[in-house]
Order: sequence, then structure tokens, then C-alpha cells
Amino acid sequence: MTQPDHVWQQIADLMEDATGEVVVIAPFIKKAIFAETIASVPSSVQKITCVTRWTPAEVAAGVSDPEIIEAAQSDPRISIALCPSLHAKLYRADGRCLVGSANLTGKATGRVPNANVELLLEVPSDHPEVQRVLGQIDARSTAATPLMAFLVRQQAELLKNERRISPPAEAEAAPYWYPETRRPETVYALYSGRQRFTSRVEAGIVRDLAMLDVPVGLSEEAFNAEVETRLHGIPELDQLISEHRLSNVQLQLAIAERTGDTADQARRTTETLAAWLQHFGRYYTEVGSWELRPGKEHA
Repeated sequence: MTQPDHVWQQIADLMEDATGEVVVIAPFIKKAIFAETIASVPSSVQKITCVTRWTPAEVAAGVSDPEIIEAAQSDPRISIALCPSLHAKLYRADGRCLVGSANLTGKATGRVPNANVELLLEVPSDHPEVQRVLGQIDARSTAATPLMAFLVRQQAELLKNERRISPPAEAEAAPYWYPETRRPETVYALYSGRQRFTSRVEAGIVRDLAMLDVPVGLSEEAFNAEVETRLHGIPELDQLISEHRLSNVQLQLAIAERTGDTADQARRTTETLAAWLQHFGRYYTEVGSWELRPGKEHA
């Protein structure tokens, strides 16, 4: 009979036989299992590459730990990269490779009770499909940093506090969200680690990032596209999307009706939302009538 930790033994045996290089690729990686995996790698191995993905909601749900970055800080052999579109699970030691369904978590590897049913098959690391996937992952990945790990953990904790993780199907729709950050250009600057701000400013940006649930590690162009898509999901913007115009008065009244905010509060939210649409999308404000419209402002 197959042992509950059969998948783990496959990974551990592969790691123990490594002589030159180890590659660990999985969307979900838990800190404890990652540490056990690294402990299985002989000290003679000089390079350990890990590729994963972090999103606020997944970290909040407990399926992934950004704290694996600590291993890279204490072991110079380890590098961690983020691939936002990652779904493949692949473990490589020199010329041997395991591919299949198992993430590097307790439930996937059978290291905890009630483990998942998972599959890992060994294939040569030079298999054309393995090389194709490795090439795609390399092209789409960016180096993880301690700041990225810190920020996504902050976002995850905020989501947990607001109970916005994996609501059951019968639950009410998630509460509304409108952007809070008044200067939308600061959002990617913090997200990417390019710039830090005061604690008060960062708190607002972190909240916006948490509500957006954007994967960590996107380029600025991809990030902007993700944010624009999420902005389009705000119900009060339906008219702008369908009719290509929306006045500030209509938007402000709709926001006030939904939130119960005062006129001043709703106006502030309207101004912030307009700024985000202009920064992240393809919209401009028609001077005079103060209407949001798609495209560029006419000279």
C-alpha cells in the first residue's frame, strides 16, 4: 500500500541525489515544507532555484508563505523568483525531474493528515515539454525581495481581518471597494519596491493592493492592465464602460447611495476613482462638463 507521504519521499529522494543544481517550482509553497526540502539537499549543491507565486488572497488563505524568503537571506545558494501566472509543479535535480500536480505543502506532500491525492512522475529534465515550460517560467519571472514578502503578508493579514478570503458560495457578495490612495502613481512604486512612503501613505496603498489582490511580480504594464480590469468591475462604472461617458454628478450620487457617505466624502471618492481611471486606464476628464470619457483628451 502506498505510504501517505509517498509524494514527499519522491521529492526528498530526488533532492538527496542532487550533485550540482536544484530547481523547485510550485505555485503554493509552505515555509516548513520548504525548509525540509532544502534540508534534504546535500551541502555540496551550490545552486537552489525556487519559483513560486504570491497573491494576497492565497497567502491569507494559508496555502502559501512569503516567509520562505528568509531561507534565501540565510543561505546564499537559494534564490527565489515570482511567476504570477505559474500553475506548473516541477522539481529538478540535475538531469532528473519530477512533474505533476503536487505543490510544496503539507497536504500535497502527505506530511499532514487527510492529505491530497497527488501525482508526480519522473521525466528527463531535457524533455522538450519540460524545457518549454522552464523557458516560459524564466521569461515571466522576477526576483522576489524581502519587501515584496513583507507587503504581501501585510495585505493578507488585512484581508483576513476583513474576512475577504474565499467566501462560501451562499455568502453575500464581497463588500464594495473604491480606491483610497489619492496619488495612483504611488501604487506601483510601492508594489514593485521602487519607492517607500510614510507609514500613513503606505497603509492606504497596502489596503488598495489587498483589495485588488494583484499577483506579486508583475511588470508595470501588466500591473496597470490588471488594475484597470478590476476597476471595470466596480458597479458604479457600468455606464462609463457601456456608454463611454459618465458625469461626476452621476458617479458621486451613485457612490453616496451605495455607501451612505456624505456629499463631501462621496465627492472625494469620485475624484480618487477618476484619478485611478486616468492613470491605469484609457480615460480622460472632459473639462467643463467634468465627464469621464475613454481615450485621450482633445487639444
